[in-house]
Amino acid sequence: MIAAYSATSQARVNAALETLFTAPSPELARLYEAMRYSVMNGGKRVRPLLAYAACEALGGKPEQANGAACAVELIHAYSLVHDDLPAMDDDDLRRGQPTTHKKFDEACAILAGDGLQSLAFSALLDPRLSTSAAEIRLQMVSALALAAGPAGMVGGQAIDLGSVGLKLDQKALEYMHRHKTGALIEVSVTLGALASGRAEKDELKSLQTYAQAIGLAFQVQDDILDVESDTETLGKRQGADIARDKPTYPSLLGLDAAKAYALELRDQALHALQPFDAAAEPLRDLARYIVDRRS
Repeated sequence: MIAAYSATSQARVNAALETLFTAPSPELARLYEAMRYSVMNGGKRVRPLLAYAACEALGGKPEQANGAACAVELIHAYSLVHDDLPAMDDDDLRRGQPTTHKKFDEACAILAGDGLQSLAFSALLDPRLSTSAAEIRLQMVSALALAAGPAGMVGGQAIDLGSVGLKLDQKALEYMHRHKTGALIEVSVTLGALASGRAEKDELKSLQTYAQAIGLAFQVQDDILDVESDTETLGKRQGADIARDKPTYPSLLGLDAAKAYALELRDQALHALQPFDAAAEPLRDLARYIVDRRS
């Protein structure tokens, strides 16, 4: 079921994203080419899938979440472009292809990332992608700004860069990852729920609990794959975290305990969805997929 749902949702968000990369003038063609390359070069689209699934779980139609789905994928893509830069993780490979600064150049990659970040907020306000009421769109912009900024994803990346070579305990490691990875996953669910136009306080709280659990599970599984998988399967350099002496769950807990923890987090997420009916089945499938994936 998840394969079919993923394919349909990926096609939907990709079609919506394509509308955003038309350069307004010939002088900007290379910048827009770099932006498009950074987004349309594959990827599982996990965050857009979560936005669509959350919208549907509350009885909304998936197309109502197009703006939300585009916005979270654009923020994710911008973060990867900047993370791959020589000043940060200095990676040459992303999704099995040259990273943006290798395909173009470092300055162009920085500007492409900057452009994608601002384009994400435009997507939430674009009438082609979102028909939500103005009040709801304001909530969505505010939520995304908080999740993507220094109190969320950017702050998590800053902690990550400052943690190289340090021995963090589990509490500190989880604090970092709830910001670096979890904040954007959590807001993907929130934006999708808001896009439905039917989100009530109790439902949002349950979905937040779900999203916090899968956000952390996603990072735990990423750390496991960095140990167990290979570069070709991952589409990025295997063993990179170990090589950089970054703190990870397998290094802290041991590989078997890290796997058990990922499953525990999956079960927490599934438990949070108990109040929801069959419309939330894609969210349940995504929770299972996050800890079963091999890349």
